[in-house]
Amino acid sequence: MITRRLTLAAPALLAARAAGAQGFPNRPLRVVVGFTAGGATDLAVRTVAPRLSEALGQPVVVDNRPGAGGNIATEVVVRSPPDGYTLLLGTIGPMIINPVIYPNLPFDPLADLAPVTTLVQSSTVLVVPASRPWRSVADLIAAAKAAPGKLNWGYSGVGTTGQLAASLLNQLATIETVGVPYRGGAPLMTDLISGRLDFTFSTTPPALPQVEAGKIRALAVPTLRRAPGLPDVPTIAESGVADFNAENYFMLLAPRGTPPEAIATCNAAVRKALADAEVATQLRRLGLEGQASTPEEAAEYLRTEVRRWRPVIASSGLQPE
Repeated sequence: MITRRLTLAAPALLAARAAGAQGFPNRPLRVVVGFTAGGATDLAVRTVAPRLSEALGQPVVVDNRPGAGGNIATEVVVRSPPDGYTLLLGTIGPMIINPVIYPNLPFDPLADLAPVTTLVQSSTVLVVPASRPWRSVADLIAAAKAAPGKLNWGYSGVGTTGQLAASLLNQLATIETVGVPYRGGAPLMTDLISGRLDFTFSTTPPALPQVEAGKIRALAVPTLRRAPGLPDVPTIAESGVADFNAENYFMLLAPRGTPPEAIATCNAAVRKALADAEVATQLRRLGLEGQASTPEEAAEYLRTEVRRWRPVIASSGLQPE
């Protein structure tokens, strides 16, 4: 009798699920961010959220869950129902770095999450104090080789793109420099301007005003192409360090098992939101550039980043905060 009831109920259950998928979304969505309000990741989502809400026809709520380098937020999403209503703003830290430096994570972000789309590219720039004589990446490398272990650089947060980019520069340029951790970008920039630091890879928004004021000097950008806001600043690869690439994308991911229809709906909504001229302008002011992708392209990006960064992470001695 129980078997018969299940058999009879199954078509109705499947029909209900199909109807739910077809009606997606019919209630608010939540985007979980693993960092505090006001940072680049948070601002990226909050800039896009109003237009994303319009495209979906439902409110989009930003849920900040900081802590453990993004692991808390990631686990919240991994454990959420795979229905499309809970998304993660994924970054290189929790997706690529943390599985290497945290030995007992209760989840595998690559296996337990399904990419929806890339959202924005975050731009960074290699800068030095104006008081230093270096005018190029070659000058900086020459100074580092002349005094191994003497030059220092700052980074704010374990596993940030700035820290990884500096570690990659050490490896590819075969130099030895010393990383100095900071709790935030503001004190780091203060020490760079004063000359207590020799260089850093800074996000563009706080660096650009100081470059324009002549307090620091931009040597290069660590991406494959020049930054829109710094068209006269060469890439590090153009500056002689072949194959240097430290691109950083923020992306949206859903719990594994989320219906493809829900993922497709969210993907289309993101594309529509990023096509808005006002959103694009606001993102550029933050040093961000909207970059939507297909779910398949986002998945391939993650696989590429794993291959690129995990050897760097393993050899750089990164430790959890």
